[in-house]
Amino acid sequence: MAVAVALRNLARWPPAVPSTAAPRPRSFPFSANTIGFSANFIAPIVYPPLFAEPRPVLRLARAVGGFDQVGGSGNQSSEDPVSQKASTWAEPLLDFVATNFLPLALLSGIALGLVNPTPGCLAHKLSLSGFSTCGIFFISGIMLHSRELGAAVEAWPAGLFGLGSILLITPFFSRLVVQIHLTPPELITGLAAFCCMPTTLSSGVALTQLVGGNSALALAMTVLSNLLGILIVPFSLSKLIGAGAGISVPTAQLFKSLIMMLLVPLVIGKVIRDSSKSVAEYVDRNRRSFSMISAILLGLVPWMQVSRSRSLLLTVKPAIFAIAVGMGILLHFILLAFNTIAVRSLSVVSGGDQSVFSKKENLRAVIIVASQKTLPVLVAVVEQLQGAFGESGLLVLPCVALHINQIIIDSFLVNWWLRRDQISAKSKEV
Repeated sequence: MAVAVALRNLARWPPAVPSTAAPRPRSFPFSANTIGFSANFIAPIVYPPLFAEPRPVLRLARAVGGFDQVGGSGNQSSEDPVSQKASTWAEPLLDFVATNFLPLALLSGIALGLVNPTPGCLAHKLSLSGFSTCGIFFISGIMLHSRELGAAVEAWPAGLFGLGSILLITPFFSRLVVQIHLTPPELITGLAAFCCMPTTLSSGVALTQLVGGNSALALAMTVLSNLLGILIVPFSLSKLIGAGAGISVPTAQLFKSLIMMLLVPLVIGKVIRDSSKSVAEYVDRNRRSFSMISAILLGLVPWMQVSRSRSLLLTVKPAIFAIAVGMGILLHFILLAFNTIAVRSLSVVSGGDQSVFSKKENLRAVIIVASQKTLPVLVAVVEQLQGAFGESGLLVLPCVALHINQIIIDSFLVNWWLRRDQISAKSKEV
């Protein structure tokens, strides 16, 4: 009661000036949404949508200027145009980052390694490269649908060609590479040895997932090529490059490390997915986020490799190193062209549109995985050569550049495929 009396006194302030007009009845009506006080003191009540129950919010009038009303005709906040301009400028930037996330992650890793190599060297000493590889294959396992395993079994002819291309056909390109003369010769020898390596441990699988390819087929080709490569790579190096030179490869150690870095995290991820329906649903709802995490882990590889090789990179003449890098890029384009032509030719020969080679997801998986070569296996092999092919650092240096370039090139290829799929989908809707 006292509150009502106080409010009535407030409503009558300032005192009324005597007037000759007839007095009006002194009543104080309340509406559903607005308290009928003077607008000089209280603005209309607003019910924020954040609350389940409506709660009145009273806003005091500003000392200077109009009122910050919601849904009324008062002056708008001066921050609105600024926020609108910021959102207009930020949205295209965010779209560009999301569309080109993998290339940007790789280029950022390279830039960080060149600017400040200390953190990258420390990360390598802490075996962060092994952690990133395990993380990529764990994510691959936890995202792997059981039906994709069936798709990999059905696409076994494509997988068989991929293995043959990786381990038996593309190593012969090393004979063309060694015909080129460059000083120091280790730069050419390193590129030739790189042709004999199996496929990448993680980037091929990650890129296949990003483009919507047959990730199970990519996983199968990755695991099998690296396991079989332990037996085949020494033979390829000695026959194609060494011309009979004795080459020793730590077979048991490589086999064990590949099992631990590839198969074990992959199986753990798959078991976790199959044992918990809630986890599987969560992963499926956030597949894009998991793909971005995989891309970040993949970006750690060039960051550490560039950080380690930065000092050695500075000892090579820029022009010579640029030629070696250009040759590596050309070599990767040749591998992409060869595998693309071979897969499309096999699709025509083996049944056209009904062939497993003609399916888009299988074709893209084979082209990406069969065209890439792995750097960690090369480093392990070069360390065991003990200078048989030349200076170890110079042998690895052009391969580091090629390893990074092939991932960047294929990431742009993946983006081009995705854009083409979007255009095709829109044309079908029309």
